[in-house]
Amino acid sequence: MTSEVLFRRMQNMQTIILNRPEALNALNLNMVKQITPKLKVFEESPVTKSILLTGEGSRAFCAGGDIKALVAGQSKDPKDVAAAVGFMQNEYELNHYIGTIKKPFISLMNGISMGGGVGLSVHAPFRIATENTVFAMPETNIGLFPDVGGSFFLPRLDGEVGTFLGMTGQRLKGVEVFMAGIATHYVPSERLPALLERLGGLESDELEVINAAIEEFVAEAPGVDAWNKWALGGENADAISRCFSGNTLEEIVAALEKEGSAWAKNTLATLKKMSPTSLKLTLEQLRRGRNEDFATCFRMEYRMVQETLQNENFFEGVTARLVEKRDPVWSPSWDELSSPKLSPQEITTKYFTKRQQLPPSLALIEQRLNFVNDLTYYEYPHRTLSGLPTDRDIKFVLESEKGDKGKTLDFFVQKWGSYSSRMIGKDETTLPRRSVFQFGSNRPKIGLVEKVESILARAGSKL
Repeated sequence: MTSEVLFRRMQNMQTIILNRPEALNALNLNMVKQITPKLKVFEESPVTKSILLTGEGSRAFCAGGDIKALVAGQSKDPKDVAAAVGFMQNEYELNHYIGTIKKPFISLMNGISMGGGVGLSVHAPFRIATENTVFAMPETNIGLFPDVGGSFFLPRLDGEVGTFLGMTGQRLKGVEVFMAGIATHYVPSERLPALLERLGGLESDELEVINAAIEEFVAEAPGVDAWNKWALGGENADAISRCFSGNTLEEIVAALEKEGSAWAKNTLATLKKMSPTSLKLTLEQLRRGRNEDFATCFRMEYRMVQETLQNENFFEGVTARLVEKRDPVWSPSWDELSSPKLSPQEITTKYFTKRQQLPPSLALIEQRLNFVNDLTYYEYPHRTLSGLPTDRDIKFVLESEKGDKGKTLDFFVQKWGSYSSRMIGKDETTLPRRSVFQFGSNRPKIGLVEKVESILARAGSKL
């Protein structure tokens, strides 16, 4: 019988290959339980300099968690509910470990990267997209919410892009995944064999060395014009910020109706296919997550998923979308947005408030996540090394430079590109809440100048 996860050593790099190509490398509990203990071994191994995770074939990195298996909880049998929640528990613990492991971790997102596949990639210091990459967080389409740490990474994307992606489930393809800040590098797939050989031959486990090696193989950066015209950039970015800045679903719907453009009408039509309960839950999740630390976001999602997996909308969504291939019948429906079940108080009490005592249906589950380590942070410590600055970073520097765009660009060229080790630690009460800019390599990351220039061109009231 072929293993669902393959482990291979490439000189100094350990590779993990998700091996369910017939299921688009969808993640299941058996795979999670194989990966986590191996990561512990790799982390402690002196001969392992880096770890790379990818999927078998070029069609899919990982299309998500094996959601169909979770509908077994529909029986309401405590054992079935515990099994469904248990998968999420183990998955979240692995996601947190990937985001805090000490060895350099590289996710090669060569193919479909959705749902659970996002949790295996977005928290890593290095996320490589290719022309085959397709990203989406489509959970609201099946009555769920963008979990696997979505409450942490989505609010930290540009503007309200994360809110837009989390609520609409819109797909991004190829270089768009890099431009959105989801991938840290864009490498054409034809260059991957040479890249892997280069990474395997590295004798250093320094993040800066790994980053520089990957940068040798990236494609030419999108120009300023491309940054202004891509799906979530330029005028669309401004529209997303205007329409998705509200703190209620009703405010977002009203803003889209007021916007009135073809984009707004299409976006509203997309939202109205989603579960209203999931949309309200997702919005509250993302608003809370933007102010929480990494570990707390997973704890919050674990509390949320305990209720969601027993909610009739989840079972209706999975059955309708994935099994019977029809439109779900949501309850409450879009005509019932004022239902007490969708009130802010009900959402908070049911999904976000810590229970004093577990109900019988959850009596068999673990009451808390058991992380491999107790590390956390408010900003990814590696984001100023491997990623591009966000529009908030650029606005912050522009204001500190008193509106001087030339000095602002020079600042990022000179100071972007180092690992902020001060961001990560064990006590969230003492950790800084924004990245500390340090002197970088003075070798601007591919795409940095173009992105900064494109945002500075729009600087002012729009930022």
